[in-house]
Amino acid sequence: MENVLAILLAGGAGERLFPLTRDTAKPAVPFGGAYRIIDFTLSNIVNSDVRRILILTQYKSLDLIRHIRDGWNIFSSELGEYIDVLPPMKRVHEDWYQGTADAVFQNFQSIEAEAPYATLVLSGDQIYKMNYHEMLDLHRRHDADITIATIQVPPGEASRFGVVEIDPDCRVVGFEEKPQHDHPKRSQFNPAAISVSMGIYVFNTDVLLRALHEDAQVPDSGHDFGGDVLPRQLQKARVIAYDFRDINGKSARYWRDVGTLDAYYEANMDLVDVVPEFNLYDRRWPIRTKVTQEPPAKFVFAQEGRRMGVAVDSIVSAGVIVSGGRVLHSVLSPGVRVNSYCEVEHSILMPGAEIGRYSRINRAIVNTGVKVPESSIIGFDLEADRAKGYHVTEGGIVVVA
Repeated sequence: MENVLAILLAGGAGERLFPLTRDTAKPAVPFGGAYRIIDFTLSNIVNSDVRRILILTQYKSLDLIRHIRDGWNIFSSELGEYIDVLPPMKRVHEDWYQGTADAVFQNFQSIEAEAPYATLVLSGDQIYKMNYHEMLDLHRRHDADITIATIQVPPGEASRFGVVEIDPDCRVVGFEEKPQHDHPKRSQFNPAAISVSMGIYVFNTDVLLRALHEDAQVPDSGHDFGGDVLPRQLQKARVIAYDFRDINGKSARYWRDVGTLDAYYEANMDLVDVVPEFNLYDRRWPIRTKVTQEPPAKFVFAQEGRRMGVAVDSIVSAGVIVSGGRVLHSVLSPGVRVNSYCEVEHSILMPGAEIGRYSRINRAIVNTGVKVPESSIIGFDLEADRAKGYHVTEGGIVVVA
């Protein structure tokens, strides 16, 4: 274990994931059946042999705190390992967290107390696999003050990201947040693409603390790493770009920011393909989570005709009962029940959801604990779904909250 501290930002309100975030923080939203969104970054941290972790929470954090307490109590204090959840304590000023940088700034005393050589700053709402050791090694080799993880994307997607300009020595010489013009700087690593920030940073700790204190004194700052802190450091510090190496083992690099309902839905659907884009089954890089005590999944009724309990091309979690219903290309979270004569297709059923008999569900997200009445038709007529009070996304996904 290196002298590295990981700071995981998990305090965002998740407004674009509403209504899934009505009662819980975005990083605690269930994902992929058995997991929570935060589990993927936490697994990267642990698999990279970083064992000192601070999780900064704020918005509706009780469910998240309990998940960390019950599912991530794997650290040994005798070996100097820990995972601590830090709610806002107003130790520095009287405001709640005003941005990503301010969240870390308000906890600078905790960072100073640990005195790490380097500090990893990570987001708790992304799905990807990364070995942070490789990024730390690059940081050391280039004698960097700050290293930014970047990923290559098509130039047409520039307006969604912070575009990083990189010189031939991997040094960052420019940073443009969500440019609206047609000529973003091309990537040093691939002239056909652009390099964009992943919101993953390595700081020499003294540089981080200096930059945070400077940002705190700027009256009009948004106190955001990408929008404020990093652009100001380009002339003051040696900032290096790390080109993301995906250890997911697929042809395309996999990194998903699941900050919107449509992105969240698509990332879940990535998991149920016959050859999934994101590999949950790699034992060399396990994704850990809280394991709940549930009975095995069960499929009942195998009669001729429509009454058959079956799930095809789907993720089926522990405690699920498919009782005479048909499930296709869907994610079934723990404790879900699909009753007789139902058809569920291309959907996400969150923990404890129940689908009443004779219902038809298509391209929908059914939230935790929701009981869908018998004979419901959801996802086939979006105007009718809106009239029923369901939330319909821009991509046509129906959310039953």
